[in-house]
Amino acid sequence: MASLFYLSKFINSKTLCLTPSLFQNPTYPFSTSFLITKLPKKFRKKRKKPDSPRTKPVQHPSTRNAHFESLVELDSYFRFLNKSKIFLSQQPEHVLRLDDAGKLHRELGFPRGRKVARSIDRHPLLFQTYRHSDNKMWVGFTDLMEDLLDEERGIMDSMEVDRVTKVRKLLMMSKDKKILLSKIHHCRSLFGIPDDFRDRVVKYPDYFRIAVESDGKRVLELVNWESKLAVSELEKEFMVNEDKVKRAFKFGVKHARDLDLEYDDTRRLNLLNTLPLVSPYSDGHKLDVWSLDAEKYRVGVLHEFLSLTLEKRASIHHIVEFKEEFSLTKHIYDMLKKQPRTFYLAGTEMNWVVFLKDGRDENGNLIHKDPQVVFNEKLYKFAEMKKREL
Repeated sequence: MASLFYLSKFINSKTLCLTPSLFQNPTYPFSTSFLITKLPKKFRKKRKKPDSPRTKPVQHPSTRNAHFESLVELDSYFRFLNKSKIFLSQQPEHVLRLDDAGKLHRELGFPRGRKVARSIDRHPLLFQTYRHSDNKMWVGFTDLMEDLLDEERGIMDSMEVDRVTKVRKLLMMSKDKKILLSKIHHCRSLFGIPDDFRDRVVKYPDYFRIAVESDGKRVLELVNWESKLAVSELEKEFMVNEDKVKRAFKFGVKHARDLDLEYDDTRRLNLLNTLPLVSPYSDGHKLDVWSLDAEKYRVGVLHEFLSLTLEKRASIHHIVEFKEEFSLTKHIYDMLKKQPRTFYLAGTEMNWVVFLKDGRDENGNLIHKDPQVVFNEKLYKFAEMKKREL
């Protein structure tokens, strides 16, 4: 204690001698700069945040396909348009109170915590707000949007037979030849299936049967198996271009490195392991889940599944929806990553979208455009316009 007393006395005397003016102005603070031991913030090295699967891109910059990545970004941009179109179409008179709309961020697809009016204003040719006789603000479709919806319903009617065939093939691929109606309804936009498909299936008793399971859920069951439909796109392609199918996948042979094989020999050895592929319409679900044939079966199922979609792509959420029916494992992501010749994964590791390269040209554009895809492109064009062109 005595030493601390003399030390403080020494410091005070030195301070008085050197800077007597400090104590003539009592408002001047006492300097403690000689006690600072930490570096200023501007000199501190910022700690880099670890990569998160939620934000980490699937593809390395050297392998990124700008066209595919931009399509995923467009999905996010038009999320409000697509979800609001569906939700408002189911409302009486296609209108909704603005106060109620502001509470339905999930149903309408606008960011939580944001005002729904901001999303509405982005598409002035398609959505409008107005004051009703109850003195409340309401949101609804413009006349242009109503005309577009009528056009879309006409496309749905004209493509009904094609959509029925798609659902039949999905049922034929499924393990028990049945799928919950709710799952088909949830993924209906992926295949161009109309909203009222659950009511339309009763017109096809030779193809479908609706049953109620013990838990009360309704399932769609396959009535008749049709052999001519049980031919995958890969099998059709094999008949036309055998070499292309041979190069589509790679199921490498596990062998020791000391074999010292030439490139052509390694390719032939791997090809023996790759072919024959296992048809997605076979009983591949009965195979040992970790066997090579089981993996070839799952790859074939996903290839056929994507070939049935309108845009030859699907998100992880769509694929996981049919995980049980198609006997898929939790390693879907890793399995697809091993087949870059056929599949391209875009987006982030937690929220990825898989593209089927077979259905697109070298620039990433669809080779064959379904009428529904042509309509969607037309809708998006109007969605980006602020004024209608004369």
